[in-house]
Amino acid sequence: MMEPDRSQALRSIPSLDAFLRRERLAVLPRAVVSRESREFLDEVRGRVLAGELEVEEVDGMFASDHAEDTVVARCRRARARHHTPVINATGIVLHTGIGRAPLAPAAAEACAAAAGYAIVEVDPVTGLRNQREVRIAGLLGELLDVEGGLVVNNNAAATTLVLAALAAGREVITSRGELVEIGGGFRVPEVMRQAGCTMVEVGATNRTHLEDFARAITDHTALLLKVHTSNFRLVGFHGVPPLAELAVLAHRHGLHAVEDLGSGLICREPVAGLVHEPSVQDSLATGVDLVCFSGDKLLGGPQCGILVGSADLVARCRAHPLYRAFRCDKLTLSALEATLMIYRDGDPLAEIPVLAALSRSVDELLPRAEALRAALADSGGELTAARVVHSQSFAGSGANPAHPIASLAVALPGGDRLCDQLRNGSGVPVFARIEDGHVLLDLRSLEGQDLEFVAEQVRMKLDPGAIER
Repeated sequence: MMEPDRSQALRSIPSLDAFLRRERLAVLPRAVVSRESREFLDEVRGRVLAGELEVEEVDGMFASDHAEDTVVARCRRARARHHTPVINATGIVLHTGIGRAPLAPAAAEACAAAAGYAIVEVDPVTGLRNQREVRIAGLLGELLDVEGGLVVNNNAAATTLVLAALAAGREVITSRGELVEIGGGFRVPEVMRQAGCTMVEVGATNRTHLEDFARAITDHTALLLKVHTSNFRLVGFHGVPPLAELAVLAHRHGLHAVEDLGSGLICREPVAGLVHEPSVQDSLATGVDLVCFSGDKLLGGPQCGILVGSADLVARCRAHPLYRAFRCDKLTLSALEATLMIYRDGDPLAEIPVLAALSRSVDELLPRAEALRAALADSGGELTAARVVHSQSFAGSGANPAHPIASLAVALPGGDRLCDQLRNGSGVPVFARIEDGHVLLDLRSLEGQDLEFVAEQVRMKLDPGAIER
């Protein structure tokens, strides 16, 4: 038989209906509060049965506001969206963990406008069905002077689609030094295997010659593949054949030359923060047949993969069954269209947030840094120690790897504690970084309109009474 005290403690737990009639809970959305209350009451019963709670503790829990506070907080967490806006103060402009490229305002507006019914696969003039990416293909043609263009849901999908459509059952030759793994476990050899290709790796890890490719070509070869190595870099004695030489070699043997470029720089004007970053136009100018790249990196658009080049090869990729699995939705296409229109008609260095952030000089960042420091230091307390320091920022997401960009940051005391508090709790999360025990708010990735908000968040999180435990 159950001990009397434990039985009494269980009887002290109200029924679900009685608990839900409490004033603070009765006004909450029924489905959420019912679910969270049921789980809470079940947890309390489980703790009683496990001997973790005594009668007095259970009585006190439900006689006070504790039980209601707990359920209200759980309901608030349950209703909170996971994909919420954040402030990027890390100095990594293309931060994969917080969404890579922020959309230009025009792209965000286009995305929101297309959230209802929108033109996708219909010609508004004739009413007949057409290709969903026809507008995007036209813009890519204008901007890059290419015959064909296709959009899929990310660059890994673009590479996989090209290999499956053009080389399934045949050999693909690539340099051993470019068999990289990028974020999320995307490995070039595994992608080739999934696409049904036979990978032929040539050269040494640090150095591959054109003759290595030439000797590996057989009757079973379909294409030569060059891969942007993303965050991986070889230094010292290393090298691979220029893309133009690979294209000539491929065409001499009736093969295709393809480059997985990755970062997707198409801006024709120099971007101050980028060093030796290849552009899509540079790759196409070599005579390569197809180039694949990301939409949400240096292009500054939504997540997608773009492949451009030969109209015939693009058509073969589009006709492959995998295209339907990889194609983009209306929101992505709308945001990408608006982004590409900025390149065609606007000022990308000013209107594309990624390019604007990468282009700012240290002199341009200084007034913002001083304004943020002053707003914090004037708050008193620990924040009087806030100071402007030189820092190193990065493009991020495999773009411009191993090339830090000079930046400025506001350094604050508080270390991991403050960094965690800025990222958690109420309000919009602020992502910062830690160096030498200080929190750094890097101005390279901070937008000017966010400075006052960031200062407010820091002040709140350093006030113990404002921190949510």
